[in-house]
Amino acid sequence: MAKIKKANGLVDWLDQHMGLKKLIEVMMTKYWIPKNINFLWAMGVVLLVLFTLLLVSGLFLLMYYKPDAKLAFDSVNYTIMQEVAYGWLWRHIHAVAASMIFVIIYIHMFVAIYYGSYKRGREVIWLGGMLLFVVFSAEAFSGYMLPWGQMSYWAAAVITNLFGGIPVIGPEVVEWVRGNYVVADSTLTRFFMLHVCLLPIVILSLIAFHFYSLRVPHVNNEEGEELDFEVEQEKYLADKKKESKVIPFWPVFLSKDIFVVSVFMIFFFYLVCYHFDFAMDPINFEPADNLKTPLHIYPEWYFLWSYEVLRGFFFSADLGLIAFGIAQVVFFMLPWLDRSDVVAPAHKRKGFVVWFWLLIADLVILTIYGKLPPEGINTYIGFGASIGFLFLMFVALPIITIMERKGGVK
Repeated sequence: MAKIKKANGLVDWLDQHMGLKKLIEVMMTKYWIPKNINFLWAMGVVLLVLFTLLLVSGLFLLMYYKPDAKLAFDSVNYTIMQEVAYGWLWRHIHAVAASMIFVIIYIHMFVAIYYGSYKRGREVIWLGGMLLFVVFSAEAFSGYMLPWGQMSYWAAAVITNLFGGIPVIGPEVVEWVRGNYVVADSTLTRFFMLHVCLLPIVILSLIAFHFYSLRVPHVNNEEGEELDFEVEQEKYLADKKKESKVIPFWPVFLSKDIFVVSVFMIFFFYLVCYHFDFAMDPINFEPADNLKTPLHIYPEWYFLWSYEVLRGFFFSADLGLIAFGIAQVVFFMLPWLDRSDVVAPAHKRKGFVVWFWLLIADLVILTIYGKLPPEGINTYIGFGASIGFLFLMFVALPIITIMERKGGVK
């Protein structure tokens, strides 16, 4: 049993009972980060701040929101926006954070791809991050339903109908997800539970797992250099800070992160106060009407690229559904589709850098055309971009990286 003595203060009391100082050492003061990184490595902390804002603003909104098909729209657009003091501010914060979190997720994700941070022992980190992306997507979709506007209702009808493509049990799964034959009050109640209870718990668990998985392989750096962290930390602790290639997470690294977060928050609250509707669909300010179908139904912007993959195979709904399913899981397979052992920034990998920017361009095209009506030339461009995405992931990437490996690129 541990020897308990009279504590010198609250911190000492907690240390004796919970090993607080040891926890702080393991998680912060003696966790080491490479020096050779840039501000893009702060995106993880920015995401954590945005998720905290979503939780806090969501709790305030929860006090007045009514998860009822007859009351939901008015509770958001009248009660919260017009009657509750500063209700508009909390809704704006929640709406802007919901969109900005996906901006930062995509930056975080493609920075990892650019610098090869998904391999050489970091595969579990990548898989944890991709699981977070999927659950955040589910959280965003369930939240998009809650205002019960026109686009909320019809996007839910289209997306839940996708489950109907499951062989044999598809129709039963659709009915189970909706709680009804059509999108109705029962559907809203189910998605409300997912949004405010189940999915946030899963996200918090995955965030803890994602951070923990960083401990063994450590954070990557700009050059992909493999560091001996034990040797480098000894240099730092021996007061050879200039020679050491690492810095402690706290206070050195996190103080830089805090600066990046502060700059980002200036931009964030500018959007909250002046352009809160930059990602909101005007149609969603109309109450849901199951007898009035919008001319063009589409999801939020962060789902448009995968939605266009679904729509791209206009000549076959089954092929579109298969391609859509593949698009949801293909990034999980990235560490194994990349057949090269090279961990280096893309600009030092001749073939890979071309592949990387072609992938970015293709995803941008898919996103743009995912919001346009599927008619005329738009249909063929969407089909070409969908085929291009699958080609880049399953054909081009393995070929380029196998050639890189055989060519002995260092």
